[in-house]
Amino acid sequence: MFHKNIKLILAGLISAWAVYQFTLGNIMNGISILLLAGIFVLFYFKNEFILLAFLQLRKQNFEGTKKWLGYIKNPEAALIVKQQGYFNYLHGIILSQTNITQAEKFLRKAVKLGLPMDHDLAMAKLQLAGIAMTKRRKREATILMGEAKKLDKHGMLKDQMKMMKDQMKKI
Repeated sequence: MFHKNIKLILAGLISAWAVYQFTLGNIMNGISILLLAGIFVLFYFKNEFILLAFLQLRKQNFEGTKKWLGYIKNPEAALIVKQQGYFNYLHGIILSQTNITQAEKFLRKAVKLGLPMDHDLAMAKLQLAGIAMTKRRKREATILMGEAKKLDKHGMLKDQMKMMKDQMKKI
């Protein structure tokens, strides 16, 4: 994994090489080289290890997700802010299976850093509401569920919210 600034420097150098190819009259070479530079720009905004971790999470393979996230040694230096949010979000989801206190810490940090997709932010707040409910903090859980409901514009979390409301009535 390259540092985030090295990815931009490589993209700039490769783009300069593409311009040189254009000046020589090698149009196809220049276009191909520009596409190569585009890959580095893409990986600046979408970290490759986080993408691979999401693929493992989609398969419900938590060990694989943890393995791919383990390759990111220093998230503050290697990732942009939105990617740091996803890094903490993924750690929170993994830890919610085993260690609720640690999961809460990671999910709060992810919400603080921000997640660009509303449904991911809604899922993080819903997870936090579930954690608050298990720790008998009903008011906080209600507030977080309301925020999650506002963010869930497509109704993907409707069933989970209904189930959690039913469980809240029992407390």
